[in-house]
Amino acid sequence: MNYKLILNIALHLLQARLKQTVVAAIGVTFSIAMFISLVSFMNGLNDLLDGLMLNRTPHILLYNEIKPTENQPVYLASEYKNNTNFIHSIKPKDRGKSIYDGKNIIKFLKQDPRIIDVAPKVTNPVLFNSGTIEISGIINGIDVLSEEKLFKISDYIIAGKVTDLLENNSIIIGKGLADKMLLEVGDIIKISTSKGNLASLKIVGISEIGIADIDNISSYTSLDTAQKLLGEPTNYITDIQLKLYDMVSAPIVAKEFRDKFNLDTIDYQTANSQFETGSTVRTIISYAVGIVLLIVAGFGIYNILNMMIYEKMDSIAILKATGFSGTDVKWIFISLSVIIGLAGGIFGLLFGYIFSSIIDVIPFETAALPTVKTYPINYDPVYYFIGIIFALFTTTIAGLFPALKASKVDPVEIIRGK
Repeated sequence: MNYKLILNIALHLLQARLKQTVVAAIGVTFSIAMFISLVSFMNGLNDLLDGLMLNRTPHILLYNEIKPTENQPVYLASEYKNNTNFIHSIKPKDRGKSIYDGKNIIKFLKQDPRIIDVAPKVTNPVLFNSGTIEISGIINGIDVLSEEKLFKISDYIIAGKVTDLLENNSIIIGKGLADKMLLEVGDIIKISTSKGNLASLKIVGISEIGIADIDNISSYTSLDTAQKLLGEPTNYITDIQLKLYDMVSAPIVAKEFRDKFNLDTIDYQTANSQFETGSTVRTIISYAVGIVLLIVAGFGIYNILNMMIYEKMDSIAILKATGFSGTDVKWIFISLSVIIGLAGGIFGLLFGYIFSSIIDVIPFETAALPTVKTYPINYDPVYYFIGIIFALFTTTIAGLFPALKASKVDPVEIIRGK
């Protein structure tokens, strides 16, 4: 089989049907460009939302869940129900939110090679007071440097600096809270706890995550300040936040730490299961639409090659009469479809990148996502590789059936018919 000769014949046939060839190539180009743009945008959106979620969510959280004692008297009474009075209105016993021996646990975790870093935390409901206004909210006592390293909270500070929390008796409040109480950086806010403790803290920053339920009630202060506010010792910790190098292993590692430290744990996948499902569905939809576009382009190529066979019956008969086998004729028409797919695919990748770049610079500003300025795009080379491979696969399959038909043409019948 003379591959060079077959390729030359295929190119001459393409030139003879140049208009139809260009139309077929444009169909592939459009399909690939739309596939690249759509997949890049949808995965960029997923990355954006995953980043927003992971920036605020530890891979693993260790804490003490508020729940009743497991061995209640009523359970014991059921074993002797024939001679025992049942106990009604059982009250749960709060074992406390504090993590026992938290400092040693943190020290142990910091030595684990699977863990990037550990961020201890104290959370507690409080009342914010400013003049006659009193609003319930939550204060988060954080290790400022560890929290910044793991969760980049400075990205959400719209006034002030997160490092200012290192000063004593300072606080960063949510934008919604600041707006309601007419507060700004430099003002003093009074805080009272459920135990009656009172404190006056200086506002050194305002944060805006973009979720009203959080911005309206949340605040940050240093771990030391939170412990003093609550009247607790320096070893008082309610949460231990972890980030792993391999976050996929979070569910397994969370179970391991739950058994080891006798603490409640939750991993980010469990805490955000609905969010993960949404990302998966968006990805499936983007790939499905892209594949449908390519299949439609494949039908166009099939129709063009099919028509070309009927119009070139004389040429096919002459080729077979001069010694070309059915296999040679088949490869001529397969070469036609591959050339169309390759040319259309390459231009599709180019235009897909151009369209993605245009989307990437379109302004996108919303109060719900204050850190986002343009539409998100993911330029992963994998999408371009998938695009060109699928373009070649689709066009090859589209050209295979007409090629098989052409290979079975009987030159005697064609010439006799003429």
